[in-house]
Amino acid sequence: MTDRVFARGSTPFRNRDALSDRYTPSELVGRDEELAQYKEYLEPVVWGEDPNNIFLYGKTGVGKTAATKYLLSALEADVADYDDTHVESVQVNCDSLSTSYRVAVAIVNEIREPHEQISESGYSTSEVYEMMWRDLDAIAEETPPDQTTIVLLVLDEIDHTEVGEDSILYQLSRAEENQNLQRARIGVIGISNDLTFSDRLSPKVNSSLCQKKIFFETYDANELEAVLEQRASVAFEDGAIESGVLSLCAAYGRKQSGDAREAIDLLRAAGDIARSDDREIVTEADVEEGRARVERENVVEGVRSLHEHSRYTLYALSTLAAEGETPARTRTVYERYELVCDLAVADPLTLRRVRDFLRELEMLGAVTLTEQNRGSRGGQFLEADIRHPIDVMVTALDGTIDELGAHDSIVEYLPE
Repeated sequence: MTDRVFARGSTPFRNRDALSDRYTPSELVGRDEELAQYKEYLEPVVWGEDPNNIFLYGKTGVGKTAATKYLLSALEADVADYDDTHVESVQVNCDSLSTSYRVAVAIVNEIREPHEQISESGYSTSEVYEMMWRDLDAIAEETPPDQTTIVLLVLDEIDHTEVGEDSILYQLSRAEENQNLQRARIGVIGISNDLTFSDRLSPKVNSSLCQKKIFFETYDANELEAVLEQRASVAFEDGAIESGVLSLCAAYGRKQSGDAREAIDLLRAAGDIARSDDREIVTEADVEEGRARVERENVVEGVRSLHEHSRYTLYALSTLAAEGETPARTRTVYERYELVCDLAVADPLTLRRVRDFLRELEMLGAVTLTEQNRGSRGGQFLEADIRHPIDVMVTALDGTIDELGAHDSIVEYLPE
């Protein structure tokens, strides 16, 4: 019998899924004021009345989506006790849906069974809207004729979608007045990370939506620790977390603008490290290692989404680091960047633009920049270095390396 490649051993987890985005906690801590306001705005639904259009504003990871899942789950369950009203929610993430057409397609496909879903091409905008209205009404047709059916459309990250006067928001808000729906009543719940999103809406759209706004403040360190305690009580076995672990995760989350998602991801990463080491206890050292891993993963993802010349700049700096030539002055980085542009058959941008790219990479956490002042003889200048090991940079730049080829200095860091 051969040895197993995978085998279960010691673990600190009781229910690791409680630390995932899919998990809806039985209670939501640290958001009492926001939940009270949200509940008030949803109250008409309980009575079978026209729903409000509710928009939630706040930075990433402050509980907007979690609060929505929590309250809508409770709302659907509680309204089921009344014979005269039926409520359903349809949830769509608009992160990659830049047009109203694509949002409408996503709504249709969220309602339909997999084998009945439609593609994003081959239909006119009016045809997709007609399908959307029919499918929304079809939800009501499955309920008794004397029952009021309310459909709440949750559009997460709605700030990624166009907001013109013919936008999906305007169409949805005018559905009843335009008699697009025969039986179903709809309400829109928009979730936005952009606090200025409402200002971008035209007066016509704003007037039609008549939105109820809820602003979610960032978590402070105590609130973040309470969130982590709630999740940890479900996710981990009793006594599996060393003293100080939750406080440390909360402190790092607070540094990320009070982002609970970052703090929860960090706690999960620390638990994964303990389990991979066949341990039942999560330590502060696991948190530190987990933070480094999460940071590297974020850098890799962030670099891949950058402008091509920003990636060329990082490629140039990475080759210098592989040769032991960093920290390097920006002039030196620029000279290597010009060589990368030659490989890309692209015209190099100015030295000033490359400095801008380096600052962008610094904000992303990919590089470090240091101002040097060598006095009247040496002058002032900027030095750059990569912030992570070269193999991490190679992973982040894999698409660029595939396109341009591998510089001799990084060949040894390429995956086999």
